[in-house]
Parts: sequence; C-alpha cells; structure tokens
Amino acid sequence: MASVTSLSDSVHQRLAAALSAALPQAGSADPLLRRSDRADFQANGILALAKKEKANPRELATQVVSRVESGGLIGDVEVSGPGFLNVTVTDRAITENLAARWADDTGRLGVPLAEHPGTTVIDYAQPNVAKEMHVGHLRSAVIGDAVVQLLEFTGENVVRRHHIGDWGTQFGMLIQYLDEHPHELDHGSAEVSGEEAMSNLDRLYKASRKLFDSDEDFKTRARRRVVDLQAGDEKTLAMWQRFVDESKIYFFSVFEKLDMEIRDADIVGESGYNDMLAETCRLLEESGVAVRSEGALCVFFDDIKGPDGKPVPLIVQKSDGGYGYAATDLSAIRDRVFGLEADTLLYVVDARQSLHFKMVFETARRAGWLNEDVRAVQLAFGTVLGKDGKPFKTREGETVRLVDLLDEAIDRASAVVREKAQDLSEEEIAERGAQVGVGAVKYADLSTSANRDYKFDLDQMVSLNGDTSVYLQYAYARIQSILRKAGASRPAPHPELQLHAAERALGLHVDSFAETVAEAAKEYAPHKLAAYLYQLASLYTTFYDKCPVLKAETPEQVENRLFLCDLTARTLHRGMALLGIRTPERL
Repeated sequence: MASVTSLSDSVHQRLAAALSAALPQAGSADPLLRRSDRADFQANGILALAKKEKANPRELATQVVSRVESGGLIGDVEVSGPGFLNVTVTDRAITENLAARWADDTGRLGVPLAEHPGTTVIDYAQPNVAKEMHVGHLRSAVIGDAVVQLLEFTGENVVRRHHIGDWGTQFGMLIQYLDEHPHELDHGSAEVSGEEAMSNLDRLYKASRKLFDSDEDFKTRARRRVVDLQAGDEKTLAMWQRFVDESKIYFFSVFEKLDMEIRDADIVGESGYNDMLAETCRLLEESGVAVRSEGALCVFFDDIKGPDGKPVPLIVQKSDGGYGYAATDLSAIRDRVFGLEADTLLYVVDARQSLHFKMVFETARRAGWLNEDVRAVQLAFGTVLGKDGKPFKTREGETVRLVDLLDEAIDRASAVVREKAQDLSEEEIAERGAQVGVGAVKYADLSTSANRDYKFDLDQMVSLNGDTSVYLQYAYARIQSILRKAGASRPAPHPELQLHAAERALGLHVDSFAETVAEAAKEYAPHKLAAYLYQLASLYTTFYDKCPVLKAETPEQVENRLFLCDLTARTLHRGMALLGIRTPERL
C-alpha cells in the first residue's frame, strides 16, 4: 500500500498552489507551514515572499486565501497579524486521514520508504576485550541502536560495526601472564556465564598489570610477546583469540540484558584492520598527506589546535614503527568506503574524542577517501552524570559497572510493577520489570539530545509521572486494557462525526508521526522521536480524561474513539520499538 500523505503535507500542497496562483512570477513558493496554538497550522512564508516581490503582505495573504481550494480538507483560512495564515482542517479530513493510516496493513503508519536509499556504516557499541563494560559504554550502545532502527525503518541500507578494542600493548602483558599461569583462566568443562567469564579476565588483567609494573623481567617478556602477536605467532594468536572469545560471551550477555541485538558478524575490532595498516601509511606518505617528523609519520593541520592552542599532529605511525589508533581508524574508513561501498560513515563516539575524529576525517578527505559523495559524521555524545552533576561513580569513586546499573534499574522497576500489578504472576512481574527497567534507562538517555550530558537518577527514571518511558508504557497498557474491555464494540472510523477538541489535538499529533520519524532519522536525533512520543502520551491522557470511550454517547462514537485509541497505541508501540524499548500489554 502506498504511504499516506499527512495532513500537513496536504495543506502545504494546497497553500503552495494558491501562492503560485496569486504570484505566478514567483514560481514555486514555500508557505512555511507549521503547527500552531492559534489554529491547526500556521503559514509564515507570505511575509518573506511579499518583501521579495515588494508587495503588501496582508493584501497578498488575502489574495492567497481567495485562491485556496479546500476540497474537504481545509475548513477555514484566516489572515492574521502582518500576513500570517491560520489554517483549520475539517474534522472529516482528520478522521479520514487517520483511517487510511489505520487500514494500512504494512504497519508503517504512514512512514514512507526512501526512494533512493544510501548505505550507512554505523560504528557504535565499542567495548574493550578483557575489560568490564561500565556506564561510559551505555550511551554509544543505546544511541547507536536507536539510530540503526530509525535508519532501517526509513529504508536506508545499514551496515553495523562494533569496533571493539581487541589489540594493543596490554594483550602482550595478558598473554604472557596467562602463558606463565595457565591455570588462572581454566574454567574446566563447565559452561560459564558472561559475567563469570569477564570476572576471570578482569582478575587476570589486574594480576598481570601488577606484575608488569613490579617485575622488569616480566615487562620485557610481555613486550616481546606484543611483537609475537603483531607478527602472527600461532601460539600467541591462539591465546589472544581465547581472550576475545571469553570477552564476547560477556558482551553478548550485557547486550542481551540491554535488549539489543548484537551480531557476531558485525563485530570487527581493531585487529580486523591489521593487514591494511602498512598500506594505509604508504598511501598517505606517497601522496604527501602524511610526512615523517622525528621518525614518526604525521599529518599536520594549521586550523586544528589542542587545548593549549598549539597545532596538534595526527600520528599515524610511531617512530618505533608501531601503529596508533589513527592508522586503524583510517584503514577502517578505506574498508568502509571501498569495501562496503558506504556513502555515509557514522561514528557514535564520546564527544571527548571529537578532536581525534576531526583530524582523522580531514586526513581521509585530503587522501581522497572522503569527498562530496562520501561523508563521515561523528554523532558525539555527552557524559552520564550522577545526581551531584559530576561524572557517575560509585561511592568508592569507582566507575559504575553497566551490569550493576541495569540490575538496579530492573529491581526498582520490578517494585513499581509489583505495586501496580493486579493479576500478574511473579514470572510476569519479573519479565515486565526487565522491560520497564531497561526501557527506563534507555529512554532517559534517548530523551536527551546526544551532545548534552544528563543526570542518571533511577528514582525519576522509573517514575509514573513526568517524561519517562514508564509513563509512555503505562499509557500504552491503559489503551490495551480499554480495548480488552470493549466487548462487542470494535474500533472503526466514523468521518461523519464531529470531534471533541481533545480528539482533534490527539488526531493531529498522531498524523505527524511520519514526519517526526523522517526528521529524527535524517538528523540522527532519537530525542526528537522521544519528545514526540511523550507529547503523544500526554495528549492521550487529556483525551482519556475529557472523552469517555466505552461510555460515549452513541455506538458510532464508541467505535470512533476505540479507533483513535487503537491507532494511538500502534503509534506508541512502533515509536518505542524504534527507540529499542518494549511496550508491555499489561502493567
């Protein structure tokens, strides 16, 4: 089924046609339509157009009004102020438009698929091998997953990449320690959980670091082991692979708790680009993009300076021949542009790495790997703060483990569900508690613009009041309860009915779902969808208070209000799913 044109698009088309008829010499003109508190929509474009054509804006506005074809869509157009147009659509148009969306069995709710989709490689959720995930890993995973859902739903070809930290000096230290203490990572034949596997690795890492710092002979052996690893020594690689495999067990367990799909094929860590590093350096040096400076291969920038105001070079290869993060990131760009044929490279990475990525992207542009047809974007995100406004830490000053944070959120949410639960079993309370708790953590993150810091406050996150996922989930569950109680009455649109003001407000907001999703996807801005959904739930609450559904005055009004409830629920369900959040049928 073809996508349903929104009311705003339909009104926009009518006004644009009237503008062109009133001022044919101006060609196609944009009426600049937006939602308004004074009417359903307001058009502001006449002011700029009148100034350009040296016309009186109110007179031009009056001419436009006389040329508007209502066609059953527009109920009233009035000139306001210096030349604004206030537009009110008919009740019939609202119901008919929503009915077309409701009847669309694709489940797209009016959201069109891109006619000419591109290919986006999105780099997100990048934990480190042999290290536990902490609160700092939360935002990249949650924001990245929501952007993936939005892009895929709008038709973009999306390639996921998890650039895990699985290479570097620390692995020489770890492997050498394990070689000398083989029993320390021996789990026997029994299966171990992801958290147990990571606990073993974490303990091993701390022991090896302690020995590395205190024993010069061990330090020498560990550094030799790094050389063996980079040279592809079979035994060393096998031990390294064991670290990676142990870590993946843990990664998958954490991402499963986060209710996120992470596929093994999408995990391409730093090691995945090892074979490209030498060639990347050669191409940069031969093209003159990078030069040797004190033995290191560097790229210099006149306009990129560090915190001290001095130019900061990008070091691609160290003076000792080792490769830094820049060489890996530049190799990844080559792979994603020429191997995966991407036209957009999106990096969901902490804002504190912005300078690094600015230099990497500029280097890739100079090399010709990025150009007008291929762009790279860092979706930089801020820091998770505690209630005190400082970076979120435990009372002991340690970084908060992500698993502990999620477990506490689930416990708090389960208590809220148990308090509200009327006919749920303990198993159902546990399931709902996980959905509500994880949803609360995700929504608190996603309802904040990515580049801003936000305070992590579990008490607020699991509250039924305010801008929380629990409020949205409760609105959805309440609608499902009404639909279950409807008995023989079924949802059905009745365009002939006059709508209550609360019905109109809710219907117009439901109608704008498609444009909100398109905007959130285009701008990589899940917070815009979150804001839309909160307003949707708020408008539904007003509708619920003002408009009896099952006790409406006529059977037709019952059916029409059930139809509005059902479409609102579908919109909440789809929108929350795009944010990676579940909507339980009962709470």
